Amino acid sequence: MNDPLDHDQATNDLIDEILELDFEDMVTSRDLRQAYQKKHLSDMPSREYYHNLLQMQAEMIKLQDWVKETNAKVLIICEGRDSAGKGSVIKRITQRMDPRVARAVALPKPTEREMSQWYFQRYVPYLPAGGEIVLFDRSWYNRAGVERVMGFATEDQVEQFFQDVTEFEKMLVRSGIILLKYWFSISDEEQQFRFLIRIHDPMKQWKLSEMDLQSRIRWEQYTKAKEEMFERTSITEAPWYIVQGNDKRRERLNCMAHILSKIPYAEVEQKKITLPERLFDPNYERQTLTDDLYVPKVF
Repeated sequence: MNDPLDHDQATNDLIDEILELDFEDMVTSRDLRQAYQKKHLSDMPSREYYHNLLQMQAEMIKLQDWVKETNAKVLIICEGRDSAGKGSVIKRITQRMDPRVARAVALPKPTEREMSQWYFQRYVPYLPAGGEIVLFDRSWYNRAGVERVMGFATEDQVEQFFQDVTEFEKMLVRSGIILLKYWFSISDEEQQFRFLIRIHDPMKQWKLSEMDLQSRIRWEQYTKAKEEMFERTSITEAPWYIVQGNDKRRERLNCMAHILSKIPYAEVEQKKITLPERLFDPNYERQTLTDDLYVPKVF
């Protein structure tokens, strides 16, 4: 028998893995869960979603293999309002990929030393080398958004950013980097609902920071900042693409499908793998290890 794995069991394992990751969408309060389900009646049905997700992830593996084979460099910037689903999209993109090829970058707030550097300097070490895919969960566009709205950057610094960023990105593209920029968009009402879920769900409260709360107060200021950012930084070499995010499942699938459509990858022929026979030493006797070396069987 060539394939020792039972097909049904393998399928069940895949479904279990997907459900485990999707547990983050579940809410602990019964009232909140009912409200969530009522509000998202039009969301994509689970069977359709999981079927398409597996297909998209299989294509992502092909993209990964092509990137490795051709030594391509791919940079994907993910921006959007708080709770817009950036992190969830990134998780689904990279879920089955080799972390040595595809990695996510989410930088903390800059240190005092970094604040004294050229603005783009802290991001440069994380740019992709040949054979790598890098996804930025927020990026240098912090300066055009949160830093501007919250007053962490002066208007002169913001203006300097706008003058520099398009040239910086043109340099990246000229260097051979495939650069894709996504803005994940949700409605005012949807963000408020997601924030309420975070407030009342103990497993999600860590996601809600003081900055997130301030973003609710400054919704319109963020909207104006976003609009100017699109106007001044969507260039031919690196345009912005907006992903509708009120339906999380469609948001993930649509973004993945778009990434695949924008990169001219091709399926790489794989070498046939055969499992070698294990070598046995008839004179070797396995040692008995003490019980204290083993993790207790709590479950």
